[in-house]
Amino acid sequence: MNSLKLTENWEEQKVKLIQKIAALTDNDLLFTKSKKEEILEKIQIKLGKTKEEILKIIKSI
Repeated sequence: MNSLKLTENWEEQKVKLIQKIAALTDNDLLFTKSKKEEILEKIQIKLGKTKEEILKIIKSI
């Protein structure tokens, strides 16, 4: 999975994602290191976007 590092400043990224995409909730973005793929899939399903689009959104914040 690209070089995306969700563990670095995840709380800050989570807040920005929720502000940018109101459809996301704290529960959608619960994160543990072993669940990186799962969280990306949750966001992907909820927003109806591709994994690449989700990675692009996260990297842009």
